[in-house]
Amino acid sequence: MPAHPPRTPATALGASEVSPIVDPGSKLPRATVLAVLVAALGYFVDLFDLVLFSIVRIPSLKALGITDPEQLTLVGKRLLDIQLVGMLLGGIAFGMLGDRLGRIKVLFGSILLYSTANILNAFVTDVWQYEVLRFVAGFGLAGELGAGITLVAELLPTAKRGIGTTIVAAVGLSGAVAAGIVGTYIEWKWCYLIGGIMGLALLALRVGVVESGLFRSTETQDVPRGNPLQLLWPPRRLMRFAAVVLSAMPIWFVGGVMFIFGPEIGKAMGIVEPIMPAKVIFWAYVGVVVGDVASGIISQWLQSRTRTILLFLAFLAASIALFFAVAPRSEQAFYWMMCLVGASTGYWAIFVTTASEQFGTNLRATAATSAPNFVRAMAVPITSIWLAMKPGMGVVQATLTLGICCVAVGIVAALALDETFHRDLDYLEK
Repeated sequence: MPAHPPRTPATALGASEVSPIVDPGSKLPRATVLAVLVAALGYFVDLFDLVLFSIVRIPSLKALGITDPEQLTLVGKRLLDIQLVGMLLGGIAFGMLGDRLGRIKVLFGSILLYSTANILNAFVTDVWQYEVLRFVAGFGLAGELGAGITLVAELLPTAKRGIGTTIVAAVGLSGAVAAGIVGTYIEWKWCYLIGGIMGLALLALRVGVVESGLFRSTETQDVPRGNPLQLLWPPRRLMRFAAVVLSAMPIWFVGGVMFIFGPEIGKAMGIVEPIMPAKVIFWAYVGVVVGDVASGIISQWLQSRTRTILLFLAFLAASIALFFAVAPRSEQAFYWMMCLVGASTGYWAIFVTTASEQFGTNLRATAATSAPNFVRAMAVPITSIWLAMKPGMGVVQATLTLGICCVAVGIVAALALDETFHRDLDYLEK
């Protein structure tokens, strides 16, 4: 196991205008409850937009004049890759800003950016415009989750930290379910407008949200804050960050291949009825929400983040294998099995919580914001490998083989993680 990180209390010198210290047995302050609510609703809109492209990919590209099935797949992948690259760069940028300027400024700044880009997506008339706006949207989407989880983790007492972050993830992931419903019945342009307007409306809640006291305390200390190079050195810290990212990488094999290319997979299985992208997203994320709530409860029961992650990785391997045995039977079986696979990826909330707990206050937002986006960006090489494997192995065998390989890497990475369930977050990285 990696050595325990060196600990210098972040509050050693004190700080003014900090959030109140919460007694684990006392009622949570209104400001803390509001912070959980804002982070949860922000992630709701975040996920609504993130999966919306997967749902409207085909109708929106057809509206831009692309009708060839092969081109729909290739252009769709390119747009997804551009969005994910934007998220990777945005994760690094917003993470740095979160440790330098504060969690709240990043939280609301990211919401403003991706909401504006979402609205503009409704008015694209050419693929290059779509590419630019998906990059901008991805850049903005990168900041919300890490900033929100970091803020919630630092405001809540240790015993309630996992509950708070699970609430954020469960409410947020419901945004993907909402996107599946909206995408089924509403034209793609209006879907983008709805997502953008929801985000802008959320900015009204910014009044009354308090900044993290742990962050405020670092402002009075002479320590480097928000330097992403600290994640790369010393090597032990780099290995810690790599283990965090790779432990969740299988989630985005599922999200980047099985969810997005569900129609292509269903066709390759011989299912006669066309598989609808909106229904894939709806049923998949119903499962994800159930899995995230379950992982939060199991984590509290086991009092362990790492054992919960390992449990869900084993569940994911089994569900992928079962998917290819059962899903080909009918259209409805396909959706139900996609729901099961989604549930097995439900350790996302625990992963993001772990990412925030693995690093000190002066590097926490950088790690917690960049780690999820490094995971999402893994979908770029994963989907490229999948596309390269398809001609020789076929869609079904390529998906099964790559999925099991990704899960194996995730298990090895999870075994290398420190247990952080009881960790006091009042420390600095030196």
